[in-house]
Amino acid sequence: MSRTLKCIAIDDEPMALLVIEQFCRRKGGMELSVFSEPRVGLEAIRRDKPDLVFLDIQMNSINGLEIADTLPSESCFIFTTAYAEYALEGFNLDAVDFLHKPFSYERFEVAVEKALRRMDAHRPVLPECLVVKQEYNNVSIPLSDILYVEALGNYVKIVRVSGGHVLTRTNLKAVTDMLPDGAFLRIHRSYVIAVPAVVSFTRTRVELKGHVGGLPVGAQYTAQVAEVLGR
Repeated sequence: MSRTLKCIAIDDEPMALLVIEQFCRRKGGMELSVFSEPRVGLEAIRRDKPDLVFLDIQMNSINGLEIADTLPSESCFIFTTAYAEYALEGFNLDAVDFLHKPFSYERFEVAVEKALRRMDAHRPVLPECLVVKQEYNNVSIPLSDILYVEALGNYVKIVRVSGGHVLTRTNLKAVTDMLPDGAFLRIHRSYVIAVPAVVSFTRTRVELKGHVGGLPVGAQYTAQVAEVLGR
């Protein structure tokens, strides 16, 4: 598996959770948290937004179908239950799969692979380039070549890692909206930076590779800068 799946399993039977733990370790690439108390598990799902949830149905304090109905839309879930009569209702809730206890590792693996295919199908395709207009020409700039973006009145200057810049008649918000989340960060009303280019930062300034003097951090962006760059 090329990436690590963040997973949560909810079941009021400890042995059932142990089986899922063992199967996740055998599969590899799966970071699992287990909960025998359904309501605590639901709180963890809402807080941590896992990629995949393994969910029992018939539990003492709450029915797993009720939990499934309140899951975040981005969470895939697989039902694990001894009660086959719930299968139809489970699939109506858009479950990825329905594992009837006791299930084998091979059947577990099939269900996880189905979940991976669903995640891949719904994953947004990120752009590799930013296309802007400079005078009468469309200019394509690889995202990896953007050092920072600066607002200059009615224009935006896009400073390139490879040297030079592109000047386009637009506003900073319009350019920011075209950039993928996570890779770029607004640090000031006039500046958006490439996160991988950051060398160091303080509450008032960010230093970038190849840029002398650094860029200012606006007071209203201080907390966000500390949160993103401090990870």
